[in-house]
Amino acid sequence: MPRVTEDEIFAAKPDARLRLYCYVIDGTNHDGLIKVGQTTRDVKKRIEEQTKTAGIKTTILLDEPGERDDGSPLTDHQVRARLIQKGFENVTAVGTEWMRCSLADVQTAITELRAGRRLTGTHHETFPMRMEQAAAVKKTHDYYNSVWSEDMHGVPRFLWNAKMRYGKTFTSYQLAKKLGATRVLVVTFKPAVEDAWQTDLENHSDFDGWQYMSKQSGSDPTSVEKGKPLVYFGSFQDLLGRDKSGNIKPKNKWLHEINWDLVIFDEYHFGAWRDTAKELFEGEDEAVAKKELQTEFSGDLEVVNEDLGELSEHEIEFLPITTRAYLYLSGTPFKALATGEFIEEQIFNWTYTDEQRAKADFAEANPEKWNPYGSLPQMRLLTYQMPDELLAIASSGEFDEFDLNAFFAAAGTGASAEFKHKDDVQKWLEIIRGGYAPSQVDNLKERPPFPYSDARLLPHLQHSFWFLPSVAACNAMANLLAEKQNTYFHKYKVLTVAGSKAGIGLDALPPVREAIGSGHDAGSITLSCGKLTTGVSVPQWTSILMLRNLKSPETYFQAAFRVQTPWSQKNPNGDNPSEEEIYKPVCFVFDFAPTRALRQLADYGIGLNPTEPNPEKSVEDLVSFLPVLAYDGSHMTQVDAGGILDIAMAGTSATLLARKWESALLVNVDNDTLKRILNDPKAYAAVMNIEGFRALGENIIETVINKSEKVKETKKDKGDNLNPIDKRKLTEEEKEYKSKRKQIQEKLIKFATRIPAFMYLTDFRENTLQDVITKLEPDLFRTVTGLSVEDFNLLVSLNVFNSGHMNQAVFAFRRYEDASLSYTGIDSHEDLRHLGLYDTVVAREVVESEG
Repeated sequence: MPRVTEDEIFAAKPDARLRLYCYVIDGTNHDGLIKVGQTTRDVKKRIEEQTKTAGIKTTILLDEPGERDDGSPLTDHQVRARLIQKGFENVTAVGTEWMRCSLADVQTAITELRAGRRLTGTHHETFPMRMEQAAAVKKTHDYYNSVWSEDMHGVPRFLWNAKMRYGKTFTSYQLAKKLGATRVLVVTFKPAVEDAWQTDLENHSDFDGWQYMSKQSGSDPTSVEKGKPLVYFGSFQDLLGRDKSGNIKPKNKWLHEINWDLVIFDEYHFGAWRDTAKELFEGEDEAVAKKELQTEFSGDLEVVNEDLGELSEHEIEFLPITTRAYLYLSGTPFKALATGEFIEEQIFNWTYTDEQRAKADFAEANPEKWNPYGSLPQMRLLTYQMPDELLAIASSGEFDEFDLNAFFAAAGTGASAEFKHKDDVQKWLEIIRGGYAPSQVDNLKERPPFPYSDARLLPHLQHSFWFLPSVAACNAMANLLAEKQNTYFHKYKVLTVAGSKAGIGLDALPPVREAIGSGHDAGSITLSCGKLTTGVSVPQWTSILMLRNLKSPETYFQAAFRVQTPWSQKNPNGDNPSEEEIYKPVCFVFDFAPTRALRQLADYGIGLNPTEPNPEKSVEDLVSFLPVLAYDGSHMTQVDAGGILDIAMAGTSATLLARKWESALLVNVDNDTLKRILNDPKAYAAVMNIEGFRALGENIIETVINKSEKVKETKKDKGDNLNPIDKRKLTEEEKEYKSKRKQIQEKLIKFATRIPAFMYLTDFRENTLQDVITKLEPDLFRTVTGLSVEDFNLLVSLNVFNSGHMNQAVFAFRRYEDASLSYTGIDSHEDLRHLGLYDTVVAREVVESEG
């Protein structure tokens, strides 16, 4: 018998596994048809054998293993049989393997056969959660259970601080599934996000059998099948609003009779909506702005916000619903984070920095694999200092900065609109395309990279978004760009998306998409003063020019992130469904008010990670994936975190620093925090030792908690049945506990103002609140503040003092102090009083305490 060789013993296993494939071909007699086949060879070669001789153009739609979950074969005959069973036609006239159906229908059939069960709808998606999505579900689930283990009637709250394209809807459903939830209520300010909530539920096999309902679906929510999970979607105003008499709308009575398992608040940066939403549309005509607010943010924004104001105190009394748990979703929850509304255990973070770090780490660890984060472009911020002659005409405000609203001020409508400073705006147009050089850069050998002049930037400006201050400015810019001297810009389609003619809400989007088309041919410039700056995806936008003042980082980055929408194409050659061609690896924000831009960036970096003890570290992490280039009028340099903070804090005065230490954001006086104080004898004794606290009364904390909870319960139990006398009594009780809560807050803030006094007197250089607590002179701290270091540390750990905001205040004080010392040539605290810092910043409280 022949000897078996070693090679034969260890022979490589032949790759003859069954593959399922689908493709379509051009030709009128094959419209709407899909070929469903199988092979044990290379799919591309097999299809070429079938079609190449006939010169037929094909597009491969599917190429995946022909196996069930248990490893047994799954054949094309079985897939076609399931499709026929589901009512789809097998078009034998053109071939036995051709089906009249969609790719989603084929995928659904395959998923059903693999799982061994029939699915409703088109639940063909089977992708698992990404690592960060699974982490959010686990952390939230664990926190809910920890609350319920202590109090089975507790109603836990959790926040997902997750940027756009994290997959909040899909992940929320996975959490609901893990909880065993059968009744889920999704409430939002932005009705336009409904499509994602419905699609994710109806397309993924994990949610087969779940019922989706909303006002738009037209279904009767009272007739749902009791054994199947229900997801109901609606807006704040529609579901939770009341009529003019303050009563629950009759059509929503059912909503308040259900014991919900999970209530999800989507787009939960409501604390900023009142100001942010108005800021977005303040450039629109008054009537249009009102319609935009109603369309984008569910209408009656002011009324809803008055109710929502209670939420910031953890008082969910305005919500006449019952639930086991709350989940809050937001990409920019700055107010919720800043106020300490959620403690660290109640927050899951997935920021732009996390996303870009995951993208880089995956690429390094798996260079040959498809990167799930690969299509998410990295942002760059380029800021430009304008020439003195342009600065002179539009500088104002607290820091005497370049005022973009003033510079781009315009009047008139339509074709008659014109800039107030038309000649200067014309110079600006020449600057951004490299055609105008101020005297100080005439002789430079290397020109700075202006947007429309640098060859490296031009490809990224094929489709740009120009964010202007008003409708008139948008029309004036369109008119100016069309003039003869601006021939350079005539190759771009100029799309004016402002005013009533452009459409309200999402109605403004289709004309833009139609004009841009595939995005590979002609270029475009979209002019807007608010429309299409939230919740809109136009993949081809690769750059945004910030040409208006924006007060809040929420507004700034909601607009900026429009250009971070991925632009890629899967299966670009029609022969590899796993291939992805990325058209936008990076995207750009161009800003012409540098100080304001860098202040927004610093606020964004710090605001998204307030628990980081060192604000400079937060900004440093952000700019490692969001590089910043700043043009100062003569040359352009990359700015690091320290430089950004220095510029952002430029002009900070002693008065402004004092205000930071008088802010209500520094302390928390909600019921949860007050209960933590009451339940800890040491904490209660420490609070009572704060100057002036005992004068409020020994029982003031219990009074606030008890009265507020009594009011909340009364509102929930009796609601619309309260008679006028009881309503007045309830109003008086509400005023009383809110007044007492305010008194508690004021005493805690007064204590907080002592911290900078101590920082000034100590010989240490404090960078963070932790430094203040640990690197201290205990006797001096007690003398200045009235509390021991131990007591202060305890109150910080209980979130009585907001460590995130205190960190920022400590950091700002240190940078101001360093700048003052550097200016005077002093390196230590010796003779510091002679600088005037002590008198202007902290002396007032110390003097008062000393009489």
